[in-house]
Amino acid sequence: MAKNKKINVQGKEITIILDNGKEFISLTDMLKAKDGDFFISDWLRNRNTVESLGIWESIYNPLSNYGEFAIIRKRAGLNSYKISVKDWVEKTNAIGLKATAGRYGGTYAHPDIAFEFGMWISPHFKIYLIKEFQRLKDEENDRLKLNWDLQRTLAKVNYHIHTDAIKENLIPAEITKQQANSVYASEADILNVALFGMTDKQWRDTNPDKKGNIRDYAIIEQLVVLSNMESINALLIQQGLPQNERLIQLNKVAVTQMKSLVENKAVKKLK
Repeated sequence: MAKNKKINVQGKEITIILDNGKEFISLTDMLKAKDGDFFISDWLRNRNTVESLGIWESIYNPLSNYGEFAIIRKRAGLNSYKISVKDWVEKTNAIGLKATAGRYGGTYAHPDIAFEFGMWISPHFKIYLIKEFQRLKDEENDRLKLNWDLQRTLAKVNYHIHTDAIKENLIPAEITKQQANSVYASEADILNVALFGMTDKQWRDTNPDKKGNIRDYAIIEQLVVLSNMESINALLIQQGLPQNERLIQLNKVAVTQMKSLVENKAVKKLK
């Protein structure tokens, strides 16, 4: 589970978690804004709530247990009817609600469902919840998508220049494609070691739960330096410098440029 995020809705701090790439908003935190005694189980026993949840699951969850949902829907609204979030998830195989334990334990819901739950708090709360959630999304797009993707694209473009230099200067004639690929991997890891202090395999061995590669988790400053290093390494290859000497030179470049970028005020404003 990724690092949690927070939004402030009418003075109440609401937690947002990321689980399997999907965001869930804390209904437990939202309850703090409700006047008087009110429980999530009260909301879940309402017939309209059950109908709404069932429709959402039928659209977004191909593994939803419709048979169990039909039984619950038939009983919903009766005075004797009561169901917990845990029971709802287990019986219907639901994915829109989740009950968690531990430090950030509580009940969480997909944003679509959390927004509807917000109406039970108050119409004003629902509107401000949607507004603050959208503000968070806009900030993330501005800070991460635009800046990070721009630098990542730049690194990929420069990498073509880098691999062309490798092909022209390091790959002997008439070798197999597998041999050629091993040379490319070796050159890529020279940059990784110079900048990150480890090869991509070493990073993956120490981070088995993370997807992608070491560069996918680089910060903006590292991506800028990586772009510069790819061009510099291409020139060093053309000059005929052996790998061990290029590694030393590239590491010096990485240290110098990272120090400069970390202290650069313009770069700090991008974060």
